[in-house]
Amino acid sequence: MNRPGTVLVLGTGQAGFQVAASLREEKFDGRVVLVGDEPGLPYQRPPLSKAYLTGKADADAVRLRPDRFFAEHRLELRAGERAARIDRAGRRVVLASGEALPYDHLVLALGARNRALPVPGAELDGVVQLRTLGDAEGLRRRLETTREAVVVGAGFIGLEFAAVAAARGVAVTVVEAADRPMARSLSVAMSAFFRGAHERQGVRFVFGASVVRVLGGDGGGRATGVETADGRRFPGDLVLVGIGVVPNAELAADAGLAVADGIVVDERLETSDPAISAIGDCARHPCRFAAGAGPVRIESVQNAVDQARCVAARLAGRTAPYGAVPWFWSDQGASKLQIAGMAAPHDRAVVRGDPAGGAFSVFCFREGGLAGVESVNRPLDHVLARKLLANGADLAPEQAADPGFDLKARAGTPRAA
Repeated sequence: MNRPGTVLVLGTGQAGFQVAASLREEKFDGRVVLVGDEPGLPYQRPPLSKAYLTGKADADAVRLRPDRFFAEHRLELRAGERAARIDRAGRRVVLASGEALPYDHLVLALGARNRALPVPGAELDGVVQLRTLGDAEGLRRRLETTREAVVVGAGFIGLEFAAVAAARGVAVTVVEAADRPMARSLSVAMSAFFRGAHERQGVRFVFGASVVRVLGGDGGGRATGVETADGRRFPGDLVLVGIGVVPNAELAADAGLAVADGIVVDERLETSDPAISAIGDCARHPCRFAAGAGPVRIESVQNAVDQARCVAARLAGRTAPYGAVPWFWSDQGASKLQIAGMAAPHDRAVVRGDPAGGAFSVFCFREGGLAGVESVNRPLDHVLARKLLANGADLAPEQAADPGFDLKARAGTPRAA
């Protein structure tokens, strides 16, 4: 393919920043423009629910690069500006201000937004979400005076916040519609471990419950708790909503691109328009590690970074299909969870290590093959799991469960053709 003269990137999160930086690493010499609706420099999101909330990191610490990086690498950063329309015929993006930016290739790194809680009272003061740096800053201030908190949703963000709040002495109640924490992402064994770990820190779980109303009984416009469908009420002067995200795909849909719970891309991360790519949380792509080989939409830093590098290499003339092993992590109190692969759904799971001691892994198998590995405080298992999955190495459940079996040796042996 011919190298484009101007690459326009919409989105200044991890994926958007990485594709711009990687273009320069690939010796791409054309114009690179990044447009994002958040003000300021691009930053990392994972620390917002961890180190930033605890005060161990400030705004400068979460920045992906200092201001001088963009000047030194000739990256034009248009922060605090919103893209309103993609003009595919004219190869340009029209901003909300009316200004039009031309492109030879457009990269959509639009990310996702938090799913809103669709119940009465959700607009009350004290009902918060955590997605942006501004959200984290506001939440950190609120935690200084919070005595009771209700977390709606027992996913990663909700439980990371619960761990931070409980460590500060806040009484935390987690209300979850499913029957266990992180049910969509984790095996039964790993869910049980994290439930116990949080409960030992004082977190209360309420499973099988749907929030139908946010309470505001003080008459001052502030949240005072939540009510569930069965009539129970749980008090809280802060209500954190963590019920998933929605991909920001409207701009692509309005431009006539294929959209289905995300912007649909092929194995090269191209959309239905070859002049437009999509990466990160907003992109739905084929994945050989998913059940049925995808397509899937993956919300992780790893996916954002690796997809960005894949697109940058293609735009610089080195085309290859995207095939990185998905991996994730979550810090919840003293427990560091690491996941390699895509274990859901799986039909068999075996444990390696010592759950009672707080350091073990769950190896998940689907139709006889390794689908994913969940590790808590076992970083070597995680590293080896990524190698096992990348190489397609043969591994039986009995071997994974045997503490004497040499995983390292097997990880370095690709599956026979």
